[in-house]
Amino acid sequence: MNWIFLLHLAFSIYMTGVIWFVQIVHYPLMGKVGPEYFVAYERSHTMLTTFVVGPQMVVELATAVLLFFLMKDLPAWWWLNLGLIGVVWASTFFIQVPLHQSLSQAFDEAKHLKLVNSNWIRTIAWTVRAFLLLFFVKDFI
Repeated sequence: MNWIFLLHLAFSIYMTGVIWFVQIVHYPLMGKVGPEYFVAYERSHTMLTTFVVGPQMVVELATAVLLFFLMKDLPAWWWLNLGLIGVVWASTFFIQVPLHQSLSQAFDEAKHLKLVNSNWIRTIAWTVRAFLLLFFVKDFI
């Protein structure tokens, strides 16, 4: 079980770093691409980002679920961890993915702003999870 937790921790920290880069650098700069090139840029961004975050999010979720079933006495903090994973996935598929789909048709300043602002949901959730997991790593090692 220790190696599963460490794998979960590693992917969670990786995703926390990725989401901060996206939040502070990548999403804000998208608005500077210009309407002439934006659709091609957005489509490339979506395709390439899938390789950087898709499998990693799946491993993060799978290890969380696996640990859920393997832990004998589920600590209360693990419920918070699972809830925050749910927040990340819900925000991704109900907010960010639809906005990216819309932006892949044409640049819309309001939708871009909504993408940047709503991404704070995932940024905060992943950050809280990373600190939570780091705090409780002692319980697994």
